[in-house]
This record gives sequence, structure tokens and C-alpha cells, in this order.
Amino acid sequence: MANIMVGKTAVGAYSFYLPKRDLEDAIVSMEYDSADKWGGEIRLNNGGIYYIEPQALPARFPISLRARRLDAAE
Repeated sequence: MANIMVGKTAVGAYSFYLPKRDLEDAIVSMEYDSADKWGGEIRLNNGGIYYIEPQALPARFPISLRARRLDAAE
């Protein structure tokens, strides 16, 4: 499990940041993206896939979360 940060850009897209590797990328898809269920499998622009436990949509961004890496791409 890795500590990550998810933020929102000015146009409302999600961004991903992994401090341990100084990796910053755009989130291109998210399994759940509604007010009551947010998270699940997230796919990055570079092909990386991570999983964050589904939860209610956070009230503020950026938010720090624990994520599990599902692939080896980076």
C-alpha cells in the first residue's frame, strides 16, 4: 500500500501524486465517481492502475489516501 494524494485540476479532472516516487499524473478513469460512492480502481494516463477503497465523495481536495498498486506500469 502506498500513500497517495488525489487532487482536482481547474477543469475538474482528477490528478494523482505518489510522493515516494515523485510521480504525478492525470487520472483517466475511476471505477466509482458519484457523491455516495467514490474510488475503486483508478487508471492513470501512463497506464498505471491503483485501487483505493470506495468511500463517499470527499468534501475537499487534495486528499491523502492509501492505495494499492494493481500493476507494474510506471
